[in-house]
Amino acid sequence: MADLQDELHTTGELDGLPDPFEARSYTPVSDPDTAPVERARAILAAHPVADGYSGLPWALRHLPWYDLEMGESSVDTDVPRLREGHVGALFWSLHLPEGIVGDRVVGATLEQLDLVNIVVRAHPEGLRLVCTAGQATDARNCGRISVLLGPAGAAALGDCLGILRALYTLGLRVLTLSGVSWASEAGLTRFGEEVVREMNRLGVLADLSGASADTVRRALAVSRSPVLFTRSAARALRPHPANLPDELLAEVGAAKGLCMVPLTPEQTGPSVRDVADHLDHVREVAGPECVGLSGTYDAGTAHPQDLGDASCYPHLIAELLGRGWSEPDIALLTWGNVQRVLRSADFTARAAQQRREPSTAKIAELDG
Repeated sequence: MADLQDELHTTGELDGLPDPFEARSYTPVSDPDTAPVERARAILAAHPVADGYSGLPWALRHLPWYDLEMGESSVDTDVPRLREGHVGALFWSLHLPEGIVGDRVVGATLEQLDLVNIVVRAHPEGLRLVCTAGQATDARNCGRISVLLGPAGAAALGDCLGILRALYTLGLRVLTLSGVSWASEAGLTRFGEEVVREMNRLGVLADLSGASADTVRRALAVSRSPVLFTRSAARALRPHPANLPDELLAEVGAAKGLCMVPLTPEQTGPSVRDVADHLDHVREVAGPECVGLSGTYDAGTAHPQDLGDASCYPHLIAELLGRGWSEPDIALLTWGNVQRVLRSADFTARAAQQRREPSTAKIAELDG
């Protein structure tokens, strides 16, 4: 995957194009006397945040009316706050409440996909639905915020690879491998491994947040694409079940996966400093190319002080600058690492499609 790494320009805009997110009145980043938050805003103008998890689709289902471009106080996320926080892309979760089970999961996930398309079409000046790293960059250069579909729960497949392909055609790009018989505490079954191979062939990324250690290790062994952890921090600092122990963080780093640290008190702690502690730890154990950000806004969780909504990312980046993070490392954290993973998934899919036909495997055949 080394040849797939984004060539990240550390002294200027990515891709050599003017950045519509840049505020021209900001003091240059190189000025050591600039206030920390203003320095953070200047960096984010060049390297915006790719947010790994937003629960906005489900939150919008319960509102009788909303306008995300004008501003919407009923949710944590709207276009003005995304622009204020310098968010350039975000993954919209298709996860469902726990009470929805069985065949209803497939239908409810399709309804979520339909809702996302309706919302994005209704806000064309602020949002753009994208599927690839290149499309995300194009949207940013046009002043739009990219929306990527996923993660969805594994139960959305209904144990059928044909449904996986249909969801991919509709735009799904991330699937969480947990909560089903073929991806459980016991790890991946033979059918589960076939699901991962088919995801690789399509270009759907595996999300392993909340998966068992056995599932994580088997997915790392089977997948030819990098894996994601869309909501995982460091268990060494906070013993939450979705957080990763150091041995798994090291394995994720070796596999060039991406651990996206959530902004929630349960997983990272109640303050900006606590979140920064987790980012420091993940960067140290897994490496600077394997750490990202996951706002988890509108997902029904509380948020640390000074990180209450999508506009607050400059406060976190200012804290990291105070700890000695360089601009290149922050550029990887906010934008570069997500771009790398998306590009890697696309490259792997193109290569796999030359060698492998769509799988027709059935769970009954492989798992009995």
